[in-house]
Amino acid sequence: MNKTAIKNFAVGARVSLISAVTQRAYEYEITKDGENTAALDQVSGRPLTPTEKSQRSQLIARINEKGFDNVMEEAAYTWFNRFTALRYMEVNGYLPTRIKVFSNENDEFKPEILSQALDVEIEGLDKSYIVDLIDAQDNETLYKYLLIAQCNALNKGLPELFEQIGGWTELLFPRNLLREDSVIARMVKDIPQQDWQDQVQIIGWLYQYYNSEPKDKVFANLKKNIKISKDDIPAATQLFTPDWIVRYMVENSLGRLWAEGHEKPANADWKYYLEEAQQEESVKAELEKLRAEYAQIKPEQIKFLDPCMGSGHILVYAFDVFMDIYTQQGWSERDAAVSIITKNLYGLDIDKRAYQLAYFSLMMKARQYCRRLFEHSAKGECSPNLANFQDIGRFSTDMLTGEIAQLAGQFENCDTYGSLIDVQEIQGLDEAIDEFHGVIGFNAQQLERMMQLYKILSQQYDVVCTNPPYMGNGPALLAEFLFNKYTEEKYDLYAAFVVKCLEIVKKHGYSGMITGDSWMFLPSFDKMRNNLIINKTLINMAHMGFGAFEAGFGTTAFIILNNNIEKYKSCYERLAEVKDSSSKNELLLSFATNRRNPIVIDNDSLKIIEGTPWAYWIKESVLQSFGNSSLSKYAITKAGIVTGNNDFFIHYWYEVSFSDINFQSVKEREKFSKWVPAHKGGGSNKYYGNQDYIMRLKDLWSDRYYANNMRRGDIDYYFSEGITWSTLSNKLAFRYSPYGFVYETKGSMCFVHDDKQRLYCLGLLNSSLCNYILNILCPTLDYNRSSLLKIPCIISQEKKPQVNVLVSLCIEIAKTDWDSFETSWDFERHPLI
Repeated sequence: MNKTAIKNFAVGARVSLISAVTQRAYEYEITKDGENTAALDQVSGRPLTPTEKSQRSQLIARINEKGFDNVMEEAAYTWFNRFTALRYMEVNGYLPTRIKVFSNENDEFKPEILSQALDVEIEGLDKSYIVDLIDAQDNETLYKYLLIAQCNALNKGLPELFEQIGGWTELLFPRNLLREDSVIARMVKDIPQQDWQDQVQIIGWLYQYYNSEPKDKVFANLKKNIKISKDDIPAATQLFTPDWIVRYMVENSLGRLWAEGHEKPANADWKYYLEEAQQEESVKAELEKLRAEYAQIKPEQIKFLDPCMGSGHILVYAFDVFMDIYTQQGWSERDAAVSIITKNLYGLDIDKRAYQLAYFSLMMKARQYCRRLFEHSAKGECSPNLANFQDIGRFSTDMLTGEIAQLAGQFENCDTYGSLIDVQEIQGLDEAIDEFHGVIGFNAQQLERMMQLYKILSQQYDVVCTNPPYMGNGPALLAEFLFNKYTEEKYDLYAAFVVKCLEIVKKHGYSGMITGDSWMFLPSFDKMRNNLIINKTLINMAHMGFGAFEAGFGTTAFIILNNNIEKYKSCYERLAEVKDSSSKNELLLSFATNRRNPIVIDNDSLKIIEGTPWAYWIKESVLQSFGNSSLSKYAITKAGIVTGNNDFFIHYWYEVSFSDINFQSVKEREKFSKWVPAHKGGGSNKYYGNQDYIMRLKDLWSDRYYANNMRRGDIDYYFSEGITWSTLSNKLAFRYSPYGFVYETKGSMCFVHDDKQRLYCLGLLNSSLCNYILNILCPTLDYNRSSLLKIPCIISQEKKPQVNVLVSLCIEIAKTDWDSFETSWDFERHPLI
């Protein structure tokens, strides 16, 4: 698949379509900053038809509600989704008319629907009007007429994607689509035809790349301290999940649920299914009880949910696995397809664009097996259980009463919270809906959409599988919601979804997810990890690390059983040791085919480490050492000064007058010194060095320079002798810090209680064993203060004299080396002179 071509097309298509629909709005005297008066009878001297007047009024009302830019964006992606669907259907022969709308039999940009306009059989076409347009050689108007007719005809079978065109979206139909450089021309010419035959990949990548510029803008704004807004959440969080990761998650959750109670379908191509580790007899007994329970499940009873479905990749592959299960049980493919769509698969998303594409993907997957699918859909017999939160829209509950008011109240701000919201059962709701006749500001369609969400969110699932959004700095409304409801997981949106998925999965059901891997190690997730180990059972994990897909952070995929089985041995496939996605894929396959053995560990054993970091690869001998005393017995760590303005407060020592710097080794706080030496992290020099910086200490105490985001730290430890290190580094190194230094956040300090033990502790911290342990406690390369204190430490009185001598020698050598260059303030002359 040519992803470069797909990306270039999608990015260009978005810009082109927004420009095209904006131009159409201008033609109707509707502009971003204009008055946009609805009561006009003509525009630019041209009289408006009654239909145009109605459509124009609808468009202005929508702009007043959502804003000009948002409506232009909505119109652009609406046409993009429709064009994408039409192209996919024509390539794969799914258009009911069998006449291509963008290309010809040679896949050239020569629309068959135009050349065969008189032969097109679409309900509602006016043949005489077509003849008139052909005689007038008005190909553009004819093409628009035929294309809109084709979209409207598809409304019956695919109503959620091809909404009836006749309102404001028709008014913004792009011009010049028959030009050789138009959006649809580029779609045909730039993306190879064979790429359109891989449904999941083409739709997923188009959706991601279409959002790439808005996503870049969001993160650029974050650097300018502009927070993510509610409308930015989809662009900021959407990431397409590669096929091999989806297969791993679905096969080891849904596939495992079925195989444990029945058997793996003989013809199923479950390449990523991982066998269970050898278990103790007590564990085997518990597993047999589960298998007896699973054995009673019938295919049509299994409920599978993706609460963050994006463009539907996970649901589409789950469809394939369900098809394996159904056909094993003797179902026909046609009947199975309808049953899977209506009874098994459920999905939610916060973004309407994603919802439409997921809906389309799932319907196209079912269409492969059921030729009459569109007919079933038109009769209301085959509607996917999918919903999105934007469709509900904003409304006032003031005029609602009783059960309807209770229902609407539960969905307040749901377009911000998404699937994280809770819904409570409402007695008498069905009767209230039957009697509801609508009120101002709240219509029947909103109620119908809300009920679909209510249905999906209020039930439990056998399997929940998703790639949740990753976001640690969201809108204030969302941050407040996370703080109140997900206290232990509030630091990142994905962590809240780990908990939510386990809340809505049945007891003994499975949750399959791919998330960031920071929850496995960071101190902020200590309680979350402890809760998972105590209350759940991790079946297996494929730890990806960096490079699994287009994310700038480490990731991990895992399967969790929603029940605790004591002494269960989990399997871990460590993929972090290889960098690129294809290599990780191959490595995971080697575990699945028994060419490589996974790491097997009882997760309860990890509780011996304070904070329970998920260090599954730790050696047994090192793990047991955590049962002894730790560095916290002998030392304390302190965070450095947050100045709020490093450019003002921190400089290189040679940037200011030498006489203004207090280099004297003082043992008490020199509050009125103008400049003093300061630690600020730096390179990986061990034992001594990185003494480059000075801090404007005198002004640090002045109210004139004091800022709300400044933190002065623990002033009682300023200038004290200790050990410093770079808290963010790819190569760990600890250094002796003599008296006289202050320290910034990137150069935190460790202070040993007994001066006679300082050298011993410094030697331990610079040892290869300590490096191994810290890379377990801090695999994200954030060597935080709390993790440092968890290092096992027993000071041997017998070995201490020898260690002190060696560490003193290391400091002396490192100091001599540091002072051999002019960047040291103690430099006297180069050693080679």
